[in-house]
Amino acid sequence: MDLYEHQARQLFEDHGIVVPRAEVTDSPKEAREIARRLGGRAVVKAQVKTGGRGKAGGVRIAEDPAEAELTARHILGMDIKGHTVGTVMLAEPMDVEAEFYVSYVLDRAAGRFLAIASAEGGMEIEEVAATRPEAVARVPVDPAEGVTSAKAAEIARAAGLPQQSVDVLVRLWQVLVREDALLVEVNPLVRTRQGRIVALDGKVTLDDNARFRQERWGSDAAEHHDPLEAAAAARGLNYVKLDGEVGVIGNGAGLVMSTLDVVAGCGARPADFLDIGGGASARIMADGLSVILSDPAVKSVLVNVFGGITACDTVAEGIVRALDTVELTRPLVVRLDGNNAARGRAILDERAHPLVQQATTMDGAARRAAQLARTA
Repeated sequence: MDLYEHQARQLFEDHGIVVPRAEVTDSPKEAREIARRLGGRAVVKAQVKTGGRGKAGGVRIAEDPAEAELTARHILGMDIKGHTVGTVMLAEPMDVEAEFYVSYVLDRAAGRFLAIASAEGGMEIEEVAATRPEAVARVPVDPAEGVTSAKAAEIARAAGLPQQSVDVLVRLWQVLVREDALLVEVNPLVRTRQGRIVALDGKVTLDDNARFRQERWGSDAAEHHDPLEAAAAARGLNYVKLDGEVGVIGNGAGLVMSTLDVVAGCGARPADFLDIGGGASARIMADGLSVILSDPAVKSVLVNVFGGITACDTVAEGIVRALDTVELTRPLVVRLDGNNAARGRAILDERAHPLVQQATTMDGAARRAAQLARTA
């Protein structure tokens, strides 16, 4: 269950994280009044559950209330990656000195959370992760220990964040735990020229299994899904649509995120985030492949699995059975490693599907999937 930015912002404020003053509207005329209340200048931001709003023209600065009305009129109704803009948030502009990136995400395969942070946040964080992965720190978080002040200081040091960010890292963890979240992300977290640490943007994904504890969001939190995300949610899949051409399936959020980075480093763009967690039954694989192959932008598919509790031969059997129910129309590259990997590879070799290829390393699999996507 994804939240809109203004809902995530409210959660942050509820937990003591500094955010800009802001209001939400679906009316251009009201946008003029909101801008006036904010002091004249305002940042007008499309409220959609997808990334890339800035590059799509969905985030703009209005210099005065009249311009705020015109800007809101332009943004409302826009289509951003299949999402129609129904509301805009007008926020108080900040005098930004530096931008950072911070997030917590569930790593199902490892049975823990992962803190991801960088001293280089903003719209180009994906490019930073792809071209200079050393600039993005990934710090495991034990759920039983959580993010204490000491752990937050460790994360800040690893990412090169300022000391003032430690308190925010602790409070973001509180958001994740107390609000039953699977993902909490701030991009950018900024330091203003006055020395304040402010969350300018926010993304929060709540655990659907805890929906009964999060009734305050009602049905609104589930509205305006990307159609593929809605189809995946109906199948119980942890899927996020991205703007790329290589479909990605993996087991564990940490592994999937690493795979996205490696694919990007090979000159291709991931088309999705699909985490099958600890299970790779024929049904799960068939559902996952069905959703990914329904995306016309996908030119190749990469399955990257490290066998642990779920052995690789079980994964391979799931893929083989899925191929009997799903028409594979684009090349599929499979990398199996870990528990029973040799047996899993043998099962795929025996099936000998003409569109299925195997690779022994994540880098090799990503390179091959990227190459196939480019030549499709």
